[in-house]
Amino acid sequence: MSTEVPNPYTGQVEHRQTLMGSNTVEAALHAAQAAFPEWAQRSIEARADVLHAVAAALRERRGTFQALMTAEMGKLKKEALAEVDKCADACDYYADHAAQYLRPEPIQTEARSSYVRYEPIGCVFAVMPWNFPIWQVFRFLAPTLMVGNTALLKHATNVPRCADAIAEALRAGGVPEGVFGVLHIDNDQAAQVIRDPRVAAVTLTGSERAGRSIAATAGSVLKKCVMELGGSDAFVVLDDADLDKTVAAAVKGRFDNAGQTCIAAKRFIVVDAIAERFVQRFVEAAGQLRTGDPNDEATTLAPMARQDLRDELHKQVAASVADGATVLLGGQPGPGHAEYPATILDHVKAGMPAYAEELFGPVASILRVHDEAEAVRVANDTSFGLGGSVWTADAARGERVAQQLQCGAAFVNAIVKSDVRLPFGGTKRSGFGRELANHGMHEFTNIKSIYVS
Repeated sequence: MSTEVPNPYTGQVEHRQTLMGSNTVEAALHAAQAAFPEWAQRSIEARADVLHAVAAALRERRGTFQALMTAEMGKLKKEALAEVDKCADACDYYADHAAQYLRPEPIQTEARSSYVRYEPIGCVFAVMPWNFPIWQVFRFLAPTLMVGNTALLKHATNVPRCADAIAEALRAGGVPEGVFGVLHIDNDQAAQVIRDPRVAAVTLTGSERAGRSIAATAGSVLKKCVMELGGSDAFVVLDDADLDKTVAAAVKGRFDNAGQTCIAAKRFIVVDAIAERFVQRFVEAAGQLRTGDPNDEATTLAPMARQDLRDELHKQVAASVADGATVLLGGQPGPGHAEYPATILDHVKAGMPAYAEELFGPVASILRVHDEAEAVRVANDTSFGLGGSVWTADAARGERVAQQLQCGAAFVNAIVKSDVRLPFGGTKRSGFGRELANHGMHEFTNIKSIYVS
């Protein structure tokens, strides 16, 4: 059985990926189990040397990764190159900081000695999405490998060559055979892998539907899992916001990666006193974005990754308009295979898809509110809780509002982003558990208490 991988811009099938059979999957599971003891017993310094070498291999392959990301999911050339750089930097970061994050933590008790150790647990199975084909993988992989775990990856079916290129970069960096493996498998096979006793834990970045399924499977066999799911982040514009800075951030925060990111600004909650000025300037700035060939430097808005995703997004837009939302910009599919223009919907109200659902594409929802208190209420009136941002000239005011947002990360006068130094994850239907920083590194460890009387 094989799957077709069409180019998002041209629609032409550039690759057909054959799914693995049961014998190949079995060999990968066996290899991961066999490699674990030696990798776990290596010193942190020895594992760090390997991760630094992987970082170098990624940088050497920048052009290769860029071409694959652009061909498989339509990422703009400059965005793809930046993604590779971020992955290399993450490998260096965890290589440099793992000893600090994993050092035993002394605890004062009546014992002669008591402390907490962070120990590797085995093979971590990752199910990763297509929107950041390299970064999503290294976001879990760099800290996981530094802990001493092994890993198996089921990547999204439309980015198979990106997955294989990751494996090649790890081999070039000296990662031993079996420490990392790629599984080209379907969802039924993935469920079997989760249930396999050689898999210790599961991590997923993906949709809420995928999260429910995978978390249920992991729970049925009592395995730890981390779920990073969807988001509908609030971008709260208060009446004293610096419009030059805020509008520029709004365009970048909503339309980078064609709006296909879980932490993109999606709901623009704007106080009435500044709404007309913000909306006018937002529409003007977003209107300058240009769709087209993602390899062309003149293109500033990438195509969406797949035509079916574009069509589903347009259904949400059309339903919101039918319910009373106003189209200020865009609103109709473009001529390209998976093209959708920058779109802004105004007067979005409760009950509309643009209010309640995640719009995973280049569509911004404007929600007008009377004051700060209503802005907080509307920002929290969502089943998601991944990120949010607050824009104001008063940093103390922004911090106070940010503390009231029900989400995993709240930024003041800055676009929400994933940062290796900060824990990343959500609450409510955006998932549970954390990636990145020491918090994420500890997720897939055995947090062991040692007590010496």
